[in-house]
Amino acid sequence: MSKNNEYFETENATIDLDRQRRCGFPEVIYGESKTAEAIVEIATELFKRGVDVLATRVSEEKADYALPRLRRVCPKAYYNAVARTLRAPQNESGTSMYVGRVVVVTAGTSDLPVAEEAVETLKWTGVDVELIQDVGVAGPQRLQAKLPRLQDADAIVVVAGMEGALPSVVGGYVSAPIVAVPTSVGYGAAFGGLAALLGMMNSCASNVTVVNIDAGFKAGYVAGLISKRISDFAETSYKEGVEDAKGNKIFGRKKYDR
Repeated sequence: MSKNNEYFETENATIDLDRQRRCGFPEVIYGESKTAEAIVEIATELFKRGVDVLATRVSEEKADYALPRLRRVCPKAYYNAVARTLRAPQNESGTSMYVGRVVVVTAGTSDLPVAEEAVETLKWTGVDVELIQDVGVAGPQRLQAKLPRLQDADAIVVVAGMEGALPSVVGGYVSAPIVAVPTSVGYGAAFGGLAALLGMMNSCASNVTVVNIDAGFKAGYVAGLISKRISDFAETSYKEGVEDAKGNKIFGRKKYDR
């Protein structure tokens, strides 16, 4: 096994140890094409180096093998079967005074696996995350009832299949950036999520941006970065007293409890 300060090599992978410094969050294990043994090896080495481990697209069969072995080094390790994610979180809690907040919204219950992947990713980024389920456009009154819970979010992840209309509707009610996730839910003309993807990319709501089909991880990662940068600025401004253009002191934003 080869090691240095920026990466280490195992039998199965070359792990990027410098990614958190460069990109905001550490490397994530994509489990779909890896063996269970490789997942355990990589996750164990990351955890031993102080990384809060996240593995995505891990089947239940692989998790049955990997989880008990990961718990030897991380008793808190757990598997989310709906999200297909495996996590080995570090024990230490964050010391920041400010914790960002992201809301994940689903159009339907069938979108939940993708939404749960986003939720687990957001938990891994350290933000406060809330899941609001089944508020699609077929019953618009359901979304209206949840709007107060969206107003103070740093970012909102909206997960929808079929025609993919929900992100545009949510975008018309809030000032936060919307990260839209098309899912492969729908009948034949949905084309495995392509119809939802094209609909979202053609959204008339200016605060909507789009990730790939079923890409809950990517949406959670991007929303986590947005929220983390806001929280980091809030903490810095609180400590240092940042001035706005008129010379007034800015002392941050609302504090969220973990």
